[in-house]
Amino acid sequence: MKWSTDWGLRGRMAITMFLLFALYIVFLGFLVGSGMIGMTGAIVVIGLFSFAQYYFSDRIALYSMGAKEVSADEHPELHRMVERLSQQADLPKPTVAIADTQVPNAFATGRNQKNATVAVTTGLLRTLNQEELEGVMAHELAHIKNRDVMVMTIASFLSSIAFLIVRWGWLFAGNDRNAPPVWVAIAVSLMVWVVSFLLIRLLSRYREYSADRGAAVITGNPAALASALMSINGRMDTVPKEDLRDQAEMNAFFIFPIRSGLIGKLASTHPSMENRIAKLREMEKEMATA
Repeated sequence: MKWSTDWGLRGRMAITMFLLFALYIVFLGFLVGSGMIGMTGAIVVIGLFSFAQYYFSDRIALYSMGAKEVSADEHPELHRMVERLSQQADLPKPTVAIADTQVPNAFATGRNQKNATVAVTTGLLRTLNQEELEGVMAHELAHIKNRDVMVMTIASFLSSIAFLIVRWGWLFAGNDRNAPPVWVAIAVSLMVWVVSFLLIRLLSRYREYSADRGAAVITGNPAALASALMSINGRMDTVPKEDLRDQAEMNAFFIFPIRSGLIGKLASTHPSMENRIAKLREMEKEMATA
């Protein structure tokens, strides 16, 4: 199987992105039209948020996980694996990092293909065999090749602004109960944040399917990733609950989501494990008959 574009999946992603940015344009129009922020102010705010998220999102992600860069001398086998898979994916070798946590997971971050990092947890290294780990690393490299980190960063930055308006607006309105424009802005921002939250989750689920397909192409072994997903799922039940809660905010980056309660499942950043495995099995059959 060659690396090819899944146009059906890309089409759904494009529609989701269109709806998301249409929502943001309306939101910006409201902020400018209501006088809450001028056009110059809007450009400055967007520029600052874009710059910060584009250049520092990778550092924030690694810091949040407590992940530290490791050298080839410290983990030679992991580096050799990443280098070989990067060559197969036609990518520059990313930085390799490890997070010391029992949660078995992995993620990719970085603003572009030349400035990327793949990170794994010590829990993942203890859980998976060689083939399964290759499948997971290939999945993360597929995210880098698809520029998913950049796409999700761009998709989410105005949602962050809406959330900040809701958060700060409550404090401001609390000092002035007769400030209806503030309450209107809070209501609109809350609506924008909720809708964008759901659209971003939908986009995130699409990108996971695409990365799974990319991993299958890179390794030529869809069964390895399917097996890894089942191994990670089985291991999750043994991880302390406090560790899961501490890292739940990183769900969008992980290969396997940490779900907490009904809301976590409904607004998941990932498709269900069953659906992902089913698609990987289909790819396995497709490769076998090719």
